Amino acid sequence: MDVLERFLRYVSFDTQSSEESGTTPSTQKQKLLGQALADELRALGLADARMDRYGYVYAHLPATPGREGEPCLGLIAHMDTSPSASGEAVKPQVVRYEGGDLPLNRELGVVMELSRFPMLAKYTGQELVVTDGTTLLGADDKAGIAEIITTVGYLLAHPEREHGPIAIGFTPDEEIGEGADHFDLEAFGAAAAYTVDGGELGELNYENFNAAGAKITVHGLSVHPGSAKDTMKNAALIACQLVGMLPPAQVPEHTQGREGFYHLCDLAGDVTEAQLSVIIRDHDKEKFQARKDLVKNAVEFLNHQYGEGTVELELKDSYYNMREPLQEHMELVEKARAAMEKVGITPVEEPIRGGTDGARLTFMGLPCPNLSTGGFNFHGVHEAIPVEAMEKMVEVLLHLAAPEQK
Repeated sequence: MDVLERFLRYVSFDTQSSEESGTTPSTQKQKLLGQALADELRALGLADARMDRYGYVYAHLPATPGREGEPCLGLIAHMDTSPSASGEAVKPQVVRYEGGDLPLNRELGVVMELSRFPMLAKYTGQELVVTDGTTLLGADDKAGIAEIITTVGYLLAHPEREHGPIAIGFTPDEEIGEGADHFDLEAFGAAAAYTVDGGELGELNYENFNAAGAKITVHGLSVHPGSAKDTMKNAALIACQLVGMLPPAQVPEHTQGREGFYHLCDLAGDVTEAQLSVIIRDHDKEKFQARKDLVKNAVEFLNHQYGEGTVELELKDSYYNMREPLQEHMELVEKARAAMEKVGITPVEEPIRGGTDGARLTFMGLPCPNLSTGGFNFHGVHEAIPVEAMEKMVEVLLHLAAPEQK
């Protein structure tokens, strides 16, 4: 089975995670893919492949003779897809892109417009896997899974390709910032690892956002609007007031590079009660703290204005920038850079405007830079991935895990 066949099979599993469940995994359907992956790895020959009670999948490829004493290298990807768009009944299409706008669903009028997605131009003449315009695709991160397992399959089929011990790990709930919560470092057993969870081909990341999430509840007081003067507290309006206290230009659609942001993910409610969900991101540690303080101060101000307890804030850090701890392990970046260049890829070393399981694992003691999958436009109906990019990433992983001897 090649990397495309694997990818098309994996995206048929709905593995959308949920921020609301409070369980691990956050959705039990993630375990369906997890069990299928464990079964596939055992069928390939990895006898210890298993899924644990939290939905994590672990397996180990033993070293070839004479290489047993080398440090174990880990390869990691995540199984869940973003809550931002449906992952149910994904209908992938493999199309040859010939330039211009790319229709995804003519009946619904869903089009990937070149003017909005100019990166399309570089893929003219290539085969792309795209959606039917009704769901996300799941390249984030089922492409990473397909690339890792295809690499393992190649090494098992070619025992002459020497390599050290390799650990494979697939995690649930990365998209909600909980992918490393129950990762068993001891069972995994790697000295260092790579997540295969990046975007377009060539991405090599060792810096990411610091991240936090704010869940805010506003308690109002509803009375008849005809007699509401000096009595009513409109929770919906107070919620809007809070949003208005955040800097309007510091949002995802107006920021880039190392610029941080506030992102209003969800807003719902009425006069009696309203709920907001805001994520906070910044690469700089001090600016990150300042952003969190601004939200706390806004809540404090509103409670002073409308009465203590009117606004409740639950603020939780999700992950931190891995740049500082990875400074001690830049040989991992150098090896990844060399592996990409070996197969004709120019590395693109930019900070991630997001995070990975690798960021948290790095802080847990497992240094873990991030590699591209080849996909783009993640988390929505315009998500796509070139077939050639997946094939190239298998070559990159082979050079990382099993460098050809001179």
